[in-house]
Amino acid sequence: MKEIKPIKIKKDMKVSELVEGMRDMGFGAGNIYRASEIMKKMFDDKECLVFFGVAGAMVPSGMKQVILDLLDKTGVFVTTGANLTHDLIEALGNKHYQIEGEINDSELREKGFDRMYNVLMENSVYEKLEDFFRANADEIKKCKDIKEFLWKLGELSPGEGILKKCYEKKIPIFCPSIADSGIGLMMWGLKTSDKEISIDAFEDMKEIIDLSWTAKKTGVIYVGGGVPKNFIQQSLQFSKGADYGIQITTDRQEPGGSSGAPLKEGISWGKMKKDADFVDVFCDATIALPLIYAGIK
Repeated sequence: MKEIKPIKIKKDMKVSELVEGMRDMGFGAGNIYRASEIMKKMFDDKECLVFFGVAGAMVPSGMKQVILDLLDKTGVFVTTGANLTHDLIEALGNKHYQIEGEINDSELREKGFDRMYNVLMENSVYEKLEDFFRANADEIKKCKDIKEFLWKLGELSPGEGILKKCYEKKIPIFCPSIADSGIGLMMWGLKTSDKEISIDAFEDMKEIIDLSWTAKKTGVIYVGGGVPKNFIQQSLQFSKGADYGIQITTDRQEPGGSSGAPLKEGISWGKMKKDADFVDVFCDATIALPLIYAGIK
């Protein structure tokens, strides 16, 4: 046990000072500090390969720059096709918009907007996305697996973003659910007219297992859980389990889904070491992740 100490908010205090002040608080605040402490440990540990998994609509919500900054510290990135679609959409010059007040979805449909909670995007962005894929079809069809395909998209991308950074820094990037996205739809469209397109969806499994198997130590950061979390988790079964872990989620464990499963559960699978340093943060990731990362800045 340790004594609870109330946090003192000061004028002009740094975000890192705010997170430090959460150290001796209970409930979720203490876990924000704990996650920041663990993040610093795994980033400072030169033997640790950090696997970063991101689910949820993080790019549309405005989290792209935080993800880009964290990519400088991590070694393997796994995300959803939706996040990569929105990343490429922004790289092509399109925007996401915040909406306030009462929302009329029928009216948004008539005006050509798609909604993700309180974020909007023009549906016409898919026309520019389709033009991009058609213009680059000859380059894209040379790709043999998903990682190679995503690096190619980063190479061809005209703007900055997640895909571009992973390509330039040669960060292994995986997206096992790529078909479930706008990018997946674009590729299906190309494939119907070009039978030479053949991307192996299973080859990436070998590479991520190799990365896990050969790493001296491993750390995991899960945002939202889902497919990215499980793809990383199953690779860790071929290692000794993760040494460090941070999970940010709003899901509960009772439904049995990956996003609600506490990190402790992974010990029974060999995905997390029994003496690992880990914490579950139950909070909206757009609030928690910036605070956790700012705590080590």
